[in-house]
Amino acid sequence: MSKRIAVFPGSFDPLTLGHVDIIRRSVALFDEVIVAIGVNAAKSGLYPPEIRKQFIEDFFRGIPNVSVEIYQGLTVDFCQKKHARFIVRGLRNATDFEYEKTIAHANEKLSGIETVSIFTAPELSYISSTIVRDVIKNGGDIYKFVPPTVKLP
Repeated sequence: MSKRIAVFPGSFDPLTLGHVDIIRRSVALFDEVIVAIGVNAAKSGLYPPEIRKQFIEDFFRGIPNVSVEIYQGLTVDFCQKKHARFIVRGLRNATDFEYEKTIAHANEKLSGIETVSIFTAPELSYISSTIVRDVIKNGGDIYKFVPPTVKLP
């Protein structure tokens, strides 16, 4: 039987407790989970991709079936290169569901790769990287929303 490899793609700018929840729960479902930091050359994030990668690696250090990589281009191309048959997506609400459903159908049509959606724990469903970035920009306390490995820019 082949390894069940899943890719959890996103910007992770920065890593949030919601992301941590999805990664932890994915580890129980798959033999290997690749946290894939997507880079769009047309956009610049708050944190450089290498720093985001370090935040995630530091938090999941000691969990052997979690790895972190940076990629560009189509997620399905990255998945095929890594022999991943699954894409993991976290869902916070109905808006996320509708958006992710469309992408999941397109990805499946392009590659045959299945998307597995995991609902974020209810107590974390309000957290997003966008909110965290706004809190940072306004000098607020981010540590209610992110793991301790995330540092202020």
